[in-house]
Amino acid sequence: MLLVAQVLAFGACLVTQSKAAPSAPSVSIFLKPPGVISPGGSTTICCSCQCANGHFVLYKNGHRLRALELPGSRAEFTLSNASWGDAGVYSCQYLAGGSLLALSEGLDVVVQELLLPAPALSVLPGPEVGAGAAVALRCSAALPGARCLLYREGQRRALDVLSQHQEAFSISHAREGDGGRYSCQCFTQAAAIFNWSAASQPLELVVRDYTWSNIVHLALGAGVLALLGLILAEATHSSWRERHQPCP
Repeated sequence: MLLVAQVLAFGACLVTQSKAAPSAPSVSIFLKPPGVISPGGSTTICCSCQCANGHFVLYKNGHRLRALELPGSRAEFTLSNASWGDAGVYSCQYLAGGSLLALSEGLDVVVQELLLPAPALSVLPGPEVGAGAAVALRCSAALPGARCLLYREGQRRALDVLSQHQEAFSISHAREGDGGRYSCQCFTQAAAIFNWSAASQPLELVVRDYTWSNIVHLALGAGVLALLGLILAEATHSSWRERHQPCP
């Protein structure tokens, strides 16, 4: 029952985004790469905070695991050769002078055998789009009836759960903040048994603001035209002076 609860929390509830209190700094926590990991696999727990003069401490299920004593606004804790015992809820705290300055939400780490083939992730109209464009991210599972989680690196939870009824994750008006490294991972469910796939190959989405780019190009073009006009005017004036210069 504990395993089922963990998977349900990691899957169905992953889509809900948490809201941090605006009055105090908070720690961002995520997996790199994201997703369910297999026994023997590895992943990195990343923690970051707009804080200074302190250090991070990693907790698992409310118990202190380790600290990164070097000061900084970012810390990485590696889980290598993962075992079933590494599954759990992880969190980060930021301490300075023995005082707690900020803490993160809980991060579910799930360790399961990856028995299904990896899906293929694609993006339309392409991996590079202009700001305001409509984008569709499609995760194609190898098995019918599978559901898939869509991840973006740097996010604590999955962006969406895709199925045969919703095959793509749509962004109606892409912004530069929508760019990033995406991947997906699929699972099937029979009663209380979940079978997971390996994660897809990551896909980098780039969103460019061509408005400013066009303004810069137009300004450069206008500058070049103005320079050419000055050169032509000077050449014309020099030619006129030569033709009208009095003969000695």
